[in-house]
Amino acid sequence: MITPAAGTVTVPKSVRLGYGVGSFCTATFNGVPGLLLLFYMTNFLAVPAWLAGVVVTAPKVWDLFVNPLVGRWSDRTASRWGPRRPWLLAGACTLPIAFFLVFAGPPLTGVPAALYVGACFLAAATAYALFEVPYKAMPGEMTDDYHERTSLLQWRMVFVGAATAISGVLAPAIATSDGQDGTLGSYRVMALTIAVILLLAMLGSFFGTARAPMTGAPEPDRGGWREQLAAVKDNPAFLWLTVLACVQMLAVSMMLAAAPYFATYTLGSASATQTLFAALVGPILLTMPLWVRVARRFDKRGAMLLAVLLFGGGTTAAMATPLFGPLWAHLTILVVGVGYAGLQLMQFSMLADVIAVDAATTGKRRAGVLTGLWTAIESGVSAFGALIFGIILTIGGFVESEPSTFVRQPDSAVAAVLIGQTAVPALIIFASALITLKYRLTPPGAPASPSSG
Repeated sequence: MITPAAGTVTVPKSVRLGYGVGSFCTATFNGVPGLLLLFYMTNFLAVPAWLAGVVVTAPKVWDLFVNPLVGRWSDRTASRWGPRRPWLLAGACTLPIAFFLVFAGPPLTGVPAALYVGACFLAAATAYALFEVPYKAMPGEMTDDYHERTSLLQWRMVFVGAATAISGVLAPAIATSDGQDGTLGSYRVMALTIAVILLLAMLGSFFGTARAPMTGAPEPDRGGWREQLAAVKDNPAFLWLTVLACVQMLAVSMMLAAAPYFATYTLGSASATQTLFAALVGPILLTMPLWVRVARRFDKRGAMLLAVLLFGGGTTAAMATPLFGPLWAHLTILVVGVGYAGLQLMQFSMLADVIAVDAATTGKRRAGVLTGLWTAIESGVSAFGALIFGIILTIGGFVESEPSTFVRQPDSAVAAVLIGQTAVPALIIFASALITLKYRLTPPGAPASPSSG
């Protein structure tokens, strides 16, 4: 294994804060549609569950094309703001508008409503890519130290926790403010509120990273797509990390899509979505220093395995919610939250390591290409979580509806909700433990591994 040079660049505290605040965008945009969009379409726009799942999935598949393209552009960008920050500004100017339009709720139902939401969500996904890909590429270029990157990214994860609170607590609270399940009007207010938060976070990250260091500043890789993809194919650490992230985020996206249904049909109250997410978010805000110490003590792979066990164990235990009630559900989600905090921190820290090692090995700036491919594949695969859950609902006989029409779901649909929230995500997340063993990029001074590249 080849590691970066030993001269450590310490990232200033102001830059850590400026970079971290951008996670209000990345976590909120992933969280709010993942949590509310499927429910919004099936219960407010009378879109069949399977079609709603397709709508949530299709724009994410588009990421497979647009994210690598944005990464390639940002690698080759030369400006007084650096290669990444112009793209942060471009995303800030477009994403808030597109996000609001997704939940604007025109007088449409069924297939026309699905087409409208799908078109707006596609535009939002494109605008998000302009920000997300360069944003995630930056940590690997800010410092050349293996553990400093984890320390830097714990600040990001604190903001992820705060953003997850907005996604899981504030957004559902606004959406349901006009009744137990909400109205089209309350969803519009929610969308406007979140759009403003996105704008402020993205602009804050643009201005806050103005003094971000750039280690090494290698030349951009000007090879063609074929050469760049061939280089990625020969990077085992990147390939295994991408597979790992895809599997884990597939499980997470299923749980996000299932959460409002779980709250409504298993716990008996849609408003329980907020308290469930409070249980999920709390550990993210409180356990970052602990996860940094675990990663230093057992390395990042060991920390990832522990996080998988906590996430999977909590999800499995949640299957007993019908027997033990809402308190049990919240306690198990609390355990899931501790594991989820570790998963997120280790994923992004490992990605920064892969980017830094690639630059040190090749002398080329390919952070954008690597990040674009990683986020595109991860996003595309994870989007299938909502589709899979929608199919599970359809198999269970779930009946779509409009706010004016009360529908009593059959027992088979209620059972499908529980399975989609617990059993299936647990199986997926436990499978990621085996994949974690294939990732072998180690810190400086550790024994080299044939699989680490």
